[in-house]
Amino acid sequence: MADAPALDVRFAADDPALRDRLSAALDDFEPSAIHENEHGDVWRVFFRTPEQRDAARVRVTSELPLLLTSPIDVADEDWARRSQADLRAIDVGGLIVAPPWDSRHSKPVIVIEPSMGFGTGHHATTRLCLRLMQRLDLRGARAIDVGTGSGVLALAAWKLGASDVVAVDNDPDALENARVNIARNGAGGAIDIVPETLERLRLERADVAVANLTAAVLVRHAASLESLLRPNGVLVISGFAPDDVLEVCGAFRREVTDALHEDEWTALTLAPSS
Repeated sequence: MADAPALDVRFAADDPALRDRLSAALDDFEPSAIHENEHGDVWRVFFRTPEQRDAARVRVTSELPLLLTSPIDVADEDWARRSQADLRAIDVGGLIVAPPWDSRHSKPVIVIEPSMGFGTGHHATTRLCLRLMQRLDLRGARAIDVGTGSGVLALAAWKLGASDVVAVDNDPDALENARVNIARNGAGGAIDIVPETLERLRLERADVAVANLTAAVLVRHAASLESLLRPNGVLVISGFAPDDVLEVCGAFRREVTDALHEDEWTALTLAPSS
């Protein structure tokens, strides 16, 4: 990737409802990643093409005029250089997610090569998914990571004992990023990478599926996500705010068996009704 088209969105006030509306407005344009600054008042939203970025900006400025938006093209080299100065390993329960330059730790380590368009494990929704996954017994399980991005959750499933892992994405850049990270962690023979959309995805059913997406995508594709699971299969989902929980849960036939919250984000474990 050379330069990545992105949109900087600045919040004038801390308003969770406004963030939810922004997520919904962006959803139709399939952003490849959203990075939040340390103060939480700026989102940098990455897109696959400048056209998607520009169309998203029109939508946001029309529907959410209180938000300030600025288009930007981010150079990969500059982003990587800043990342080496800023990104360090994070400890999430029994797992460490680390960049290559900070990967020596006593706990199991997932090494993620930072890329400007994909997750590094530092976002709250990733941490929430990792924590919920560690509360499940994944030993010998079949697991599917939907919208894998960097591959961090697929790698976590493998590290936690899953014997058969599938990483799914429909973005070529995400797939390449996941391939790099899976190989770096020595999991090339353990994790299958599948280039496909949720609508067209046809896979052997799994014991566990993980989907760190958005509320709108989860609601729209709830049936497709549940079709990936065996009768007693469990779904771990995140990417939405507490205010969206009722809508998201209402789209699924499974019930909430576990929940975690961090900052303005929620993650849930859904299992068949007992």
